[in-house]
Amino acid sequence: MNVDPALLDILVCPQCRATLFVDSDADELVCNTCQLAYPVRGDIPVMLVDEARTLGVG
Repeated sequence: MNVDPALLDILVCPQCRATLFVDSDADELVCNTCQLAYPVRGDIPVMLVDEARTLGVG
């Protein structure tokens, strides 16, 4: 995953506006508050709640 660091500094979760964390192994941006993971496709973050994956509990 090769997303511009300046972009990562300003991106927030579109659902709750919390800070996102990079999960390079899964190519996702993760919101720990909402428990959503937003995919990064072709180095472009897909910041749509409908496209996000719900993180598993436990």
